[in-house]
Amino acid sequence: MRRHRGVGWMTIGATMVLAATACAKVSHALEGETPPTSAPPRAVHALHAASPTRALKPPRAPVCPLTTRARPLVEKLTSEDDPVDLPRKRAWEASFGGKEAARPQVRARLAGWPARAVVDPSSLPSNDRAFLERVAADTWRGLAALTDRENGLPVDHVRLAAPREDGAVTADADTTRGADTTRGTDTTRGADTTRGADVGDYTSISNVGLHLAAVVAAHEIGLVSDADAAAAITRVLDTLDGLETHDGFFFNYYDTTSLERSSNFLSFVDTSWLTTGLILARTSFPALAPRCSRLIDRMHYGFFYDARRHQVSHGYYVHRRARSRYDYGVLYTEARLGVLLGIGKRELPDDAWFDMVRTYPADCAGQTATPRGVRRQKVRGHTVVSGWYEWGGVRFVPSWGGSMFEALMPALVVDEQRFAPRSLGANDVAHAVVQRRFATEELGYPVWGMSPSAIPATDGYGEYGVPVLGTRGYRPGAVTPHASALALLVEPDAAVANLRALAARFPVYGEYGFYDAVDPRTGAVARAYLALDQALFFLAVADHLKPHCVQDLFASDPIVRHALPLIGDERFFDD
Repeated sequence: MRRHRGVGWMTIGATMVLAATACAKVSHALEGETPPTSAPPRAVHALHAASPTRALKPPRAPVCPLTTRARPLVEKLTSEDDPVDLPRKRAWEASFGGKEAARPQVRARLAGWPARAVVDPSSLPSNDRAFLERVAADTWRGLAALTDRENGLPVDHVRLAAPREDGAVTADADTTRGADTTRGTDTTRGADTTRGADVGDYTSISNVGLHLAAVVAAHEIGLVSDADAAAAITRVLDTLDGLETHDGFFFNYYDTTSLERSSNFLSFVDTSWLTTGLILARTSFPALAPRCSRLIDRMHYGFFYDARRHQVSHGYYVHRRARSRYDYGVLYTEARLGVLLGIGKRELPDDAWFDMVRTYPADCAGQTATPRGVRRQKVRGHTVVSGWYEWGGVRFVPSWGGSMFEALMPALVVDEQRFAPRSLGANDVAHAVVQRRFATEELGYPVWGMSPSAIPATDGYGEYGVPVLGTRGYRPGAVTPHASALALLVEPDAAVANLRALAARFPVYGEYGFYDAVDPRTGAVARAYLALDQALFFLAVADHLKPHCVQDLFASDPIVRHALPLIGDERFFDD
């Protein structure tokens, strides 16, 4: 789940069997069922790897979650959660004269701050490897700087104000008026970058997990020493030990100043990214393994699994003692990583993987395309119904929204081209190719890469994607540099060229690396650094500079080793 309360956005449609949008209220896949009124049992399932000699299980018919192809201009969903009171935070703010008066103190808690808003792209190296090394170093400095100096947690986002011709600043204004978009130079160079800036002083456990992973990656490519990396991880672990939890799970959001939980929700996907960061930390730094393992072991993934529906829940609301209305039902989304981890921990059955939808039946209304090549195949004792969409001569299994985030974020840590070359690995390449071709051929954009990102010229966040790549298909719009970084995993030459084009054409490169998004139609830039997007950007570049360094560390962990054989036998595109 990706959600920023501070900028008014949330995404929950990316991987769910159920979907609701501002345009269409759909019939939920669980009609007639009500959420459980008590915590899901933590029963241990029969979780041994399936043998090819087992009796084949019949495929489960997926319930179509769609009734219309209608789309809002920008996909934005609201939270199901309820507000959480933060008395310690309010008292801290009151000590400075109130919330607004305390904002400078929030910024002062950060480990660093950018002195320049825009970097002249002509200063970036011409050699591709040197260019990526510079981008990695700048991005890492930002990741390290935009953390709370007292507890080591990354703040959710920092948004700088954009310049105007009159010298004033306004958050995410059209930067073409205050910057030379042909050279990217900042006409307000030397201006106070704190003026009009916003700090999202809260964080998600996804942010925390990816920050741990980024520390490991920075150590791998030589940006951080052994001692400094271990110290940074230790500080985060110390903070995690003091946070409020429920039944071994961390809540989805915490205030980075008071460390109070600011959510009632336990999120499956966010838990998986925290687990991922802890796995990488314990693999890279054995001295920290006992502390990391204790946190990993207490998060029992069976908590999220509904054995009757054969699906993993979006999450659980502690204050309501109820699961979310939504389930994760589509395979090719970011949720696949969490399912693999649950199977690797022997806390989810193999069914949780094989019962996820590859393509919905052809009669499922509202799909962006009619699936082709629909067939049954036998995979490790399961009968799996497979099919594909096709666009421009390229076959692919769709994600939910057609975003690069859904497609390639799991590949940051799982080498899908190595372990699933005929299914996920081939699909990763196909999605990157269609992302590039759709933006340049269909939209006429000079740059490409669409994924959930900040909305240029506003303070909001939108779900962008290539519609033909998704079952639902988000609308195209802003281009986000982190999508190009993810493409380094599968189309490195095209990805580097696109990153260079972004920096050359738009004032989108700051002191801490690329900003979150640009609208190629107007030149407007969202001058925001988001902890999650910057971390996944950095991980992709690190995996490219030191090939497979993060993926190999992840694959060496016992949890991951147990799960990886599960993904190797399936074939997405065999006729």
